[in-house]
Amino acid sequence: VNTAMHEAKLMEECDELVEIIQQRKQMIAVKIKETKVMKLRKLAQQVANCRQCLERSTVLINQAEHILKENDQARFLQSAKNIAERVTMATASSQVLIPDINFNDAFENFALDFSREKKLLEGLDYLTAPNPPSIREELCTASHDTITVHWISDDEFSISSYELQYTIFTGQANFISLYNSVDSWMIVPNIKQNHYTVHGLQSGTRYIFIVKAINQAGSRNSEPTRLKTNSQPFKLDPKMTHKKLKISNDGLQMEKDESSLKKSHTPERFSGTGCYGAAGNIFIDSGCHYWEVVMGSSTWYAIGIAYKSAPKNEWIGKNASSWVFSRCNSNFVVRHNNKEMLVDVPPQLKRLGVLLDYDNNMLSFYDPANSLHLHTFDVTFILPVCPTFTIWNKSLMILSGLPAPDFIDYPERQECNCRPQESPYVSGMKACH
Repeated sequence: VNTAMHEAKLMEECDELVEIIQQRKQMIAVKIKETKVMKLRKLAQQVANCRQCLERSTVLINQAEHILKENDQARFLQSAKNIAERVTMATASSQVLIPDINFNDAFENFALDFSREKKLLEGLDYLTAPNPPSIREELCTASHDTITVHWISDDEFSISSYELQYTIFTGQANFISLYNSVDSWMIVPNIKQNHYTVHGLQSGTRYIFIVKAINQAGSRNSEPTRLKTNSQPFKLDPKMTHKKLKISNDGLQMEKDESSLKKSHTPERFSGTGCYGAAGNIFIDSGCHYWEVVMGSSTWYAIGIAYKSAPKNEWIGKNASSWVFSRCNSNFVVRHNNKEMLVDVPPQLKRLGVLLDYDNNMLSFYDPANSLHLHTFDVTFILPVCPTFTIWNKSLMILSGLPAPDFIDYPERQECNCRPQESPYVSGMKACH
């Protein structure tokens, strides 16, 4: 019974293919016949014109032969002049004898190439599950909340649709259990093209993506690929900036400006004496975010994060609501709740990387130029935090919305090189008070 059923299905499918070929054959043949009728019509008109020309020429030749027999010279000259003019006109109109149609390539628009179709027909067989597609990482793009995934497949003609699966990557140790857990994956079904943009993702977060190629015989998955979103972009908030700080037009650079007294004082604005603070225009309560700060020639600065409730009239890091990496001349420290640690940092440090992993309660600082981890705070966040910046001299420039560098083995941390101090500052740093 099963054999008969499958044989009947095979005959039905093949008969349908033959029927399609017959219909296409008739349709293409009609185009040839229509062109033939059109060309024959034009040729028939030319034949009729040629016949008329031939008849006029025959009459003209007979008249010329008759005049040649004229013995009266005056009458001969008069008739010959008229005949000569008619011969000239007939010669000029002989262009009608040249065919408008080139008979050798009159059907050049009807070239046939069925090589692809023949190859497909020769490959007719029972359907198998498609080969696994391959995600092309070099073509994939990301913003702070989207990732566009691109892939290729060797069996595009046999694939009815694709399915995209993705989930947050929580570490290699948990990946196998994650891979086998259906509930942990988001699924986008019935994709017809070889790319798809996923929206609403967390900023600065690594995701695992898998593409499934599907047809009636089954499906196969691509190899898992890790892709990450960029960090949430932000600028400096003028409403929170110290009145003696000058903010650039693009909101990414802050500079000490003692003459800048135009701003009015508000509770939200930093108001420390001798130190000049500013904050980003976002409050972060989830995800992983990375930004960098270019210090330029500044030798006194503090860079970190703070709760909105952190006091604005004292240094960040001097209270329990802020965490910072700070430089004071030749000394580098990390500070929180008025407790400090010295950090061994190359004195030529010109750029500082900040990685805020809110979900995993970590704030890390890096030297991106040398791929070096400097320090990590373990923080139990209870409120949204804001990027915060303070300078005592010169200027700082913010680079936000960046992807975390590849050298950061997130979420695993490297050991930092820092030393706790019993006193708030060592003797060489007392000038910072």
